[in-house]
Amino acid sequence: MPRRNLFQLYRDEFRGYSFAKFQQDALAGLTVTAVALPLALAFGVASGASASAGLVTAILAGFIIGALAGAPYQISGPTGAMSAVLILLVQKYGLTGIWVAGLMAGIFLTIIGLLRLGRFIAFIPSPVITGFTSGIALIIFIGQIDSFLGVHTEGGESAALKLLGYFGGGFSPDWHAMVLGGVVILTMLLLPAKISAKFPSSLLGIILATLLNALVRWDVNVIGEIPRTLFLADRLNLTQIPWTNLTDFLAPALTITALGAIESLLCGAVGSNMTGVRLQANQELVAQGLGNIVIPFFGGVPATAAIARSSVGIKSGGQTRLVSIIHAVGLLLSMFLLAPLMAQIPLAALAGVLMVTAWRMNEWEAIRFMFGKRFKTAMLTFGITLLATISLDLTQAILVGGVLSAAMFLNNIATLQVTLSEVDPQRLKARGIETSGTCKHVQVAFVTGPLFFAATGHFNEAFANLKATHVLVLSMRGVPLIDTSGLEALHRLREKIHAQGGSLMFAGVHESVYTMMQRGGLVEEVGEQNFFWASDEAIVAAEKQPCPFCQEKNS
Repeated sequence: MPRRNLFQLYRDEFRGYSFAKFQQDALAGLTVTAVALPLALAFGVASGASASAGLVTAILAGFIIGALAGAPYQISGPTGAMSAVLILLVQKYGLTGIWVAGLMAGIFLTIIGLLRLGRFIAFIPSPVITGFTSGIALIIFIGQIDSFLGVHTEGGESAALKLLGYFGGGFSPDWHAMVLGGVVILTMLLLPAKISAKFPSSLLGIILATLLNALVRWDVNVIGEIPRTLFLADRLNLTQIPWTNLTDFLAPALTITALGAIESLLCGAVGSNMTGVRLQANQELVAQGLGNIVIPFFGGVPATAAIARSSVGIKSGGQTRLVSIIHAVGLLLSMFLLAPLMAQIPLAALAGVLMVTAWRMNEWEAIRFMFGKRFKTAMLTFGITLLATISLDLTQAILVGGVLSAAMFLNNIATLQVTLSEVDPQRLKARGIETSGTCKHVQVAFVTGPLFFAATGHFNEAFANLKATHVLVLSMRGVPLIDTSGLEALHRLREKIHAQGGSLMFAGVHESVYTMMQRGGLVEEVGEQNFFWASDEAIVAAEKQPCPFCQEKNS
């Protein structure tokens, strides 16, 4: 499918648009609002910022990113995965760190999209993404234990150390907070799917917990005042940007960039499967980039496309990107109309929402498939990525994931098969090919797989015991690419056969491989006359040449 610009996306999306479709968009948008409201508040707090910051982020992302998105179904806002990154960042650099790193990430995302590099994000293997997602889910869950228990414990350098700290004791849980959090968890887990589809269980759980707390008046921490403005008092301005120390924020900015790109494109893949409408990946990255450039100046946190909200919009009958915009309008109205009520929401209730959300974040189907089928490499990769995510800085975890991705890629494509066989005259005769003899010193090697640096060792081993060979025919129809290491291996093989009085022929060489062999001088050494379309042709040509080994035997 050809790439399309934003104008073409709008034209195709709104062709034949009618009032009936608008009604579907409006209903879907309001449904998404009900789902997004508790998540925006919760993820704002989980990010180390405030519930207001999460709400502002969801509103601006709905307007800006939604309007520029690479597909009609993409709905963006604060997410659990991003909050796991940001909470560590705010502990080290404060809110300014979130804003500066978010701004830089927005610039990077825009550049990646404009350079049309979005397709490289898809090269990350599934076990790495699944392990990273599960690790982030654990970070979110661990980060909410304090609020759920109604306590405040010392922070740890990593989620794993924070979790171990709870086993040391030294705190007294507040059962009031635990009851409120439990109300939300039970509501989200036990509410029938039919009811939850019409009224989000997370929103119902928060309402029940807030009403309960209003009746019994327990002394628990609540959200507090929700400003009725998009311009929060705490927001980025140009004077706050540490121009001389921007390199300190490079690593976290790259982490936010990678996470934002991966999550947005994964969301697009899910939406594409549900609707059949392809995501324009580079346009989506530009949209994410521009949105995240603007959001810090309003006091929000970095945003990315959200699978849960996008899926709800699709399932609710959403037709166009107006769903995202209408959901943003709904959140904006909520800010002005419901601020006093939202201020009374217990933090333990939000912790309950995030704990269940963290559990559901895990890609359980992929995990069951991986472990159920006992794919050892995938299981090991998943486990290492998960442990790195909860034990290291998330920037380091992404680097570990990147190294594992490269290792898995090399492991998968480095499988080179070399099958050596002598000429079978009966097989050739059955195909209507007559040969002049049945020389046992003509061998055919069928090579399958890319011949590059990671595969040359196996290639050399396959021909280590090659003796008394008059002609070796390499059938390379199964070799899609070759690099300089592969060329060197072929040069050495030719020299080895030539030294014992034999010659090398090639059959079925791909055009791109042939071009590399020309550049490497191999075609000139072997001779163009020794390149054939099929191995049968090469065998016929080989048997027309006098064999020194046969002559020696006959004499």
